[in-house]
Amino acid sequence: MAKESFLTNRIKSVGFALRGALLLIRTEASIKIQVFIAIIVTAAGFYFNISSTEWILQILAIGLVMGIEGLNTAIEKISDFVHPDHNPKIGFIKDIAAGAVMLVSIASSIVGLIIYLPKVF
Repeated sequence: MAKESFLTNRIKSVGFALRGALLLIRTEASIKIQVFIAIIVTAAGFYFNISSTEWILQILAIGLVMGIEGLNTAIEKISDFVHPDHNPKIGFIKDIAAGAVMLVSIASSIVGLIIYLPKVF
């Protein structure tokens, strides 16, 4: 069998990544909420005509929250697969991953407040 080209492998990798993103959005309630919030703040960005810098910060904040949530979900799924029964060590790992999501969400919320509070008031 001939070795696949670099380009073919990259195209397949993008396909797998898109499939993973769609699975995440379709199956996880927390990501559905975050997608909804992302749509709302994106609409707010257009409404308030935010600057390029504000757009960059907003997009990074949205991407960071969703990316970390995806990693958190992956950690939860693999933890449940490896040890389906309740285990304090697995619970500790899951709590750390959830805490990472919370920290990024708080930071992203602060970014949103810095961008939008002056525009609202």
